[in-house]
Amino acid sequence: MVDEQVARRGISGRRLLEAMAEVPRERFVTGRDADLAYADRPLPIGHGQTISQPYIVAAMIDAAGVSPFDRVLEVGTGSGYGAAVLGRVAAEVISVERHAELADAARARLEGLGYDNVTVAVGDGSTGYAAGSPYDAVIVTASGPEVPPPLIEQLAEGGRLVMPVQRDDGSQRLIRATVTNGSIEEQDLGAVRFVPLIGAHAWSDGARAGTTGGGDV
Repeated sequence: MVDEQVARRGISGRRLLEAMAEVPRERFVTGRDADLAYADRPLPIGHGQTISQPYIVAAMIDAAGVSPFDRVLEVGTGSGYGAAVLGRVAAEVISVERHAELADAARARLEGLGYDNVTVAVGDGSTGYAAGSPYDAVIVTASGPEVPPPLIEQLAEGGRLVMPVQRDDGSQRLIRATVTNGSIEEQDLGAVRFVPLIGAHAWSDGARAGTTGGGDV
């Protein structure tokens, strides 16, 4: 998986590649999908959510420039796989999940596997997690109509946010927003496909974005 799906596609950071090789992805998928755990595709995890394909997990962490000294906010815990990889790359990870059942299951997995620098909270990820801010990096694993203002406000100077944003034509683009001297600089990193971000600063639950995809390129 690491050689063929991640490194071959341009991800070269040693610490990130080691984290991708170390985290047991099969522990984060449902039993019926265990044989597909390392396939180059997203997989369903319930509640209309997915575990992203391995490459997109690595690509978002790489794009956010996560370092061993960073405090990271992840929006959309899902199975906990992305948080586990982040936990091996960053100093501290706070992950927010709106589905309590998914959050509880992810927390149990992470604790059982010894990821003691990862905290899972239940809440509206589009509002961030102000108690843990400021963050050096924010990674959002669902697509919204725009970058939620609270997430920008919770970034430290020099902080990077990476998330998919849906355009008016229904396409999704992966965006990196960087705080530089109090200003926000945005870069378009390419086309992606994610499940919708639901929340006060995203889509409403009754008016979701027009996609059923998840964490794919």
